[in-house]
Order: sequence, then C-alpha cells, then structure tokens
Amino acid sequence: MAQNPRVVAELGRPETPDETASRKAESSRIYRASQNTRNLIAALLVTLAVVAVIILAVPRGEPPQTAPIDVAAVAQSIESAEGRTVLVPGVPDAWRVNRASIEGDSTAAWTIVYVPDETTGFLRFAQGFDADPAWTTRALSGASVSGTVMIGGVEWQTYDIPDPVRAGNISAALSTQAGSDIVLIYGSTDDATLELAAAAVADQIIALREEAPAEGTP
Repeated sequence: MAQNPRVVAELGRPETPDETASRKAESSRIYRASQNTRNLIAALLVTLAVVAVIILAVPRGEPPQTAPIDVAAVAQSIESAEGRTVLVPGVPDAWRVNRASIEGDSTAAWTIVYVPDETTGFLRFAQGFDADPAWTTRALSGASVSGTVMIGGVEWQTYDIPDPVRAGNISAALSTQAGSDIVLIYGSTDDATLELAAAAVADQIIALREEAPAEGTP
C-alpha cells in the first residue's frame, strides 16, 4: 500500500519532491559540517598533545656553566712552550676569568681577561713578550702617558684616555717594564680595581726584573 506524502507542520501540507530533496541535502550539509568540526577539534587535540610531549621532554634548569679556567695551569703550559717566565696575578678568587691565552700578531702577549664583578666592567692583564715601547700605544689606540704612580714597590706609567669608546671601551691603564717584557693592565674599570691588579703582580715583576740580566747572559 502506498504511503501518504509526509505533511510538514511548518507548511501545513505534504512536501513536494523538490522540497524533500532540498531538506535531505541540507541535512547532509549540516552533518558533513559537524563532522569537519569534530575532525578539526580532534586534530587540534593531537597537535596540543605532541607539543606537550616536546615541552616535557626538554630538560629543565639553567644551561650548564663552562668549566672555570685554571690560569696557573695555562701559564705553566705557556712557560714550558715559550721557555720564559709567565706572570700570574694573585687576584681575588671572586674575579671571573673569561680568557687566558697568548694573543697578538707582531707582539705575542700572555693575556688574561678578568671580570672583577658585574659593576666594574672588565680588566685585561697582558704581558707583552719582548715588547717595544710602542706596543702599549697600539694596544691603547694611541693613548699617551700622563704620569707615573708607585704600586707595590713598582713604578707604573698611567695613561690619559680621553675617549674610552674610541679606545675599545678602555677607561684606565697602567704599564711597566718587567725584564725584556712590558706588563700592561687596562680595561673598563675603576682606578681602585686597576691598582689592586697591579699590586697583585708587583712582586713577580720585581723578581722578573732581577732575573733579566741572568736571562741575557750567553
């Protein structure tokens, strides 16, 4: 027995074939849209899960600190290689050492870069091997000697540095002769820190001066 056409309440009459087709098409569209939304949510949840796994897998904490530089050990190695006395300032243990190595082209210099603390900038100690007097001028970008000062029984030359930026952020410097070498202490720091470093190596400079005649004897 044939079924009577479906009466649509909103229309108050049976649907026409076109209306039935349109209704079914709209239902299919709504179903597909809901499926797409579900798929999008599922994909988003999977992505968030992957990100969470990656985050949890990354090690926590600060990156490992580099091993401290043993200045005395590096100096001893250079002494053996160069066959000469290498100075090591007895600075406070709190001073961080950023570098300790031989630097320079025409004049080789045993160089230590210190960071006394975060507020006083940096300080370089350089022992120029067989350095000529012009070596300090080159290292200080042309700064001229302004006077002398006695520190730890050693007479040091002081320098006038009118433009620290032009001089590589160097604001103060001291130099003195140590046998055939020249010791230069300089950096972006205050006079008190500079003088502390000079005093910390003064006895070694005096000893090196006393050794100089013996080293020059055939």
